[in-house]
Amino acid sequence: MAEFESPQSRSQQAYELIRQRIVTLALPPGDVLDEGKLKDDLNIGRTPIREALQRLSREKLVTIVPRRGMFVAEIGLADLQRIVEVRLELEAKAARLAAQRGQPHHWQAMQDALDKVSADETSYDRLIEADEKFHRLIYQAADNPFLEDTLLMYFTLSLRLWHFTLSRVGEMRSVVNEHRYILAVLRERDGDEAARLMAHHVLRFQEEIQRVMLNVDILNTSN
Repeated sequence: MAEFESPQSRSQQAYELIRQRIVTLALPPGDVLDEGKLKDDLNIGRTPIREALQRLSREKLVTIVPRRGMFVAEIGLADLQRIVEVRLELEAKAARLAAQRGQPHHWQAMQDALDKVSADETSYDRLIEADEKFHRLIYQAADNPFLEDTLLMYFTLSLRLWHFTLSRVGEMRSVVNEHRYILAVLRERDGDEAARLMAHHVLRFQEEIQRVMLNVDILNTSN
């Protein structure tokens, strides 16, 4: 007998698959989102697809234009600045709370994630994976589900910006390796220093992505 799959699980599956395609630019900014095509591509019913797109719209990854349709949200320099404005405060807050509330199993999981990338790692996929895993663990260690949900949404938006600039981005190993210093002060339960280092980390990300996006704008203007 086939295992029953709830409508909620199908909607979640559709959400995760479409979100992944948007974040990695398999569905590029401005692309039209056709429910019928997504239904065929993902082999998921139209209702879960629609629910997933509505959820992604609330998370600023999909733009709904009345009487025109649904589109993958565009990417612009102003988006980076506004996302960082939020992340700068909330990531620092999460790091401070993680220092207070985190448990040894959180520190070990963070260490395991960092150990998967070497100090001279060149694979962007591995660096992105380690960065995402580390941030998610900090959110969990902060033990505030409201803060965690908000940060997950903004981290996903940042992750799409990283993919958007991936072909032109500079040396990002040092940005990811900053997590090693953050982990050290988390273990010491130094919330102030953890918050300071995390804020620095977020700003470094902004500086590198902004540099690339400004160069892209200049190139597009000159062509």
